[in-house]
Parts: sequence; C-alpha cells; structure tokens
Amino acid sequence: MGTRSVSLTAFVVAATLLVNAQEPATIVVEPLHRPFDQILDIYVRDGLVYYQALKQERGRFDAYVRSVSAVTSETLSRWTRPRQLAYWINAYNAFVLQTVIDHYPIHGRSSLYPPNSIRQIAGAFERQTFRAGGQVLTLDGLERDVIASFGEPRALLALGRGAIGSGRLKSEAYSETRLDAQLGEISREIVTRREIVDVDAEHNVLSVSAMFSWREAAFATLADRAPAIYASRSPLERALLALIDPVIVPNEAAFLKKNQFRMVFQDFDWKLNDLTGRGR
Repeated sequence: MGTRSVSLTAFVVAATLLVNAQEPATIVVEPLHRPFDQILDIYVRDGLVYYQALKQERGRFDAYVRSVSAVTSETLSRWTRPRQLAYWINAYNAFVLQTVIDHYPIHGRSSLYPPNSIRQIAGAFERQTFRAGGQVLTLDGLERDVIASFGEPRALLALGRGAIGSGRLKSEAYSETRLDAQLGEISREIVTRREIVDVDAEHNVLSVSAMFSWREAAFATLADRAPAIYASRSPLERALLALIDPVIVPNEAAFLKKNQFRMVFQDFDWKLNDLTGRGR
C-alpha cells in the first residue's frame, strides 16, 4: 500500500472517530416508557405542563397508561430493582397527569386550596384508584407503600404531584439505566427552588417543604450521611442537611455550618403546575 493510501485511510479513521465523538450518547428508555418519554418531552417545560394541549391530544397518553396498568406482578418480579422503581415513578407521574386532565380546567371552590389545585378534585390522592404492577392503588398508597419501600428517598422528590411545590416533573421518563443519575439531578436541584429549600440567613432559618415531614421515616434514612457537625440535630434535620450540604452555594453552606439556625416547614404550594396561558 502506498504512502498516499495509508494517509487516506488514517484520515478516514480519524474523521470517523471525530464524528462519533461529537454524536450525543444514545439515551436508552425501556420500550414500555418510550411513549411517555416522548409525551413529557413535548408537553412539559421546567416542571410545568401544557395540560390543555395534553388533554386535546390524549390518545397516545391514554394508551401509555393502559400499558402501565397491564404490567403484572409476575412481570415486575423479573425486573431489576432500578427498573421496578423507574416503572413506579413513571406510573405515579402518569396517574397524576391523568387525574388532572380528566378534570381540566379545574375550578374548585374549597377555600383550603388554590382554585386550580389538584386538591380540588375530591379524593385525588386518597380515594381514586389505579391499577399498576398487579395492584389497585391510590396515589397516596403508591407513594407510601410502594415507592417509599425501595429505601431510596430521592425517588420521593421525583413525584410531580401536579403542584408547584412538588419535586420538578422532568421532561423525560425515568429509566433503568439512568435512574441513579436522574435521581441525583432531581435531588441536587432542590437547593435552587425556594419552595423546597430556602436558606434565610437574615432570620436564622432553614425553611423546607412540608413534603419532607410527610415521609419523615423515608428521608430519615439519610441522616447518617450528614456532616458530623450536625450530630445533635434530629434524624430528619440531618437527612435534609445530608441532601443540601454537597450542593448548596458556599455562603449558605457557611451559614448552615454555624449550626445555630432553626429548621421550619413551609406551607406546601398546591397551585397547579400548569404552563397553559403563562407568558401571554
């Protein structure tokens, strides 16, 4: 082979490697959740949902819910735990979306919640049931008895709950292969959202979402990961500080490390996470 042929071959190989390096890595979503991944990509932006548009084009969404409901306990038992947990998180978020669009637009009259809140739908979390994994569950039951039982508190932050005050609904489905990275991302961003974590150095207060108190036992399992300086704090306080400490900005971290603050639970914001009409 001549010098020119060798050079040409080397050029082709180098160019191929460069192109491959520039191509984004393929994100693998299980076939079951691929339709949901596409739906979330279209209708969810920064945790907010185009509910009006989703309601008008719900054929594919309803088909996905039916496929989730058709998964049996026997099928689930053959899956890895990450695949099972991703399934349950996706199921919960899909059932919340279904609950909202079944009643959208919401115009409730209870003075206890905002007029457009999912809480204006009677029994949305406590009485309405859904079939998944061979069980018939309420949303509360799915969160408390199934998702919390995995011993992964970060998963509780991945539940949309149809509310501004909840963990941010992602514009993608959860998947087996990316679950740890996705949960890591959702837990890191809590310090960027004041409705979940708010460090108020002026008043010496760490204000956190009430949802941490709802599932205190699940979150408290993180307590041992907190820096030793917080050893005198309650298990739930230490658990939250374990989540916050690695990702909080330096000046707020320095304030917390004085360990003189009070931790309080703020009211949960039940306004609907509705993107329809915003920005007009």
